[in-house]
Amino acid sequence: MDQLTILLRVVVPLSKILSFNHTRAASRLPSFSQPPSVRAMGLFWMFLKYNQRLLVYPDGFHFDNERREIMTPLEFFMPYEDVELRTKDKVTLRCYLMLQTSKAARATVIMFHGNATNQGEVLDLAHRFHRANFHVFTLEYRGYGLSDGAPSESGIRLDAQAALDFVSGHPTLSQLPIVIYGQSLGGGVAIDATSRNSGKIKALIIENTFTSIPNVIKGWHVIGYFSFLATQRWPSASRLESIPASLPILMLSGTLDAVIPQHHMHTLWDVASKRGQPKGNLLNAVTCGTMSRRGSMLVAEDEEVSGKECGVPAVKDKFKKFSRGSHNDTCLQPEYWTTVFDFLDDILS
Repeated sequence: MDQLTILLRVVVPLSKILSFNHTRAASRLPSFSQPPSVRAMGLFWMFLKYNQRLLVYPDGFHFDNERREIMTPLEFFMPYEDVELRTKDKVTLRCYLMLQTSKAARATVIMFHGNATNQGEVLDLAHRFHRANFHVFTLEYRGYGLSDGAPSESGIRLDAQAALDFVSGHPTLSQLPIVIYGQSLGGGVAIDATSRNSGKIKALIIENTFTSIPNVIKGWHVIGYFSFLATQRWPSASRLESIPASLPILMLSGTLDAVIPQHHMHTLWDVASKRGQPKGNLLNAVTCGTMSRRGSMLVAEDEEVSGKECGVPAVKDKFKKFSRGSHNDTCLQPEYWTTVFDFLDDILS
């Protein structure tokens, strides 16, 4: 996303966002009985608060009752069920469940998509898992696709929990291991959900995600100075620390990612590699720069690094870089799916 696109999205008229809940929003507008400087600051804060949600979740807001066309799994010749989830705060989510019908399934994959897409646009990836004998559940966040509501960090965290509760309570799916897969924003959702449900989850796969939203904003010219005002934070690095070292993680990173710079994934890898270690122990830290360190050897950019080689023997973590992968096409790179299924073969064997 270039700087011009970011700025254009930030200046979308405030009235459009407020229209989702105009009564409550209007009650929060600064009173005209207040001094002009106080009113100005109040309006500026409302502008930042509501427009940043549009920036972080651009496909989660739909104006003028526009009709939404969402692809279905039938377009990839996958049988499926429409699943309606009811979240803890009474929001209805409309998701897809693709069950294995001809072969015994190996596990259930829960997919969390990015911020500028919907579940219909990740069905090609779902098809990859389904074809490899996995049940697949795609979560549609509130406001996205045909789901009700409007997105926020707190709301999407409830959505992810509803998805996990559905899968873990399903008569068929609950009998199999659960694998969490998240891309971009979905990686942040996946880390958060796994940190709160580690006992239910067999493995975590994340691609091109961030350490936190404020840390992404810090890399933007001018706007970066206001990163402390971010209300949508998704502190993935700190949440990753609470995932047990025994839970395997696969990290997939596109070196050419211009939306979320690759150093975010490298930092997350450093955090993951230190799980379970006493704080302050730097002996097992790994640096994932242009080259990765494997013991006393440097590893070429497209090689993978395992958790064991980073000094965490109990875990099967892996980090894989794709030198030609950008934010949206890392999943199309050679060896991407080989890496994913080799990781899952190791975990599920």
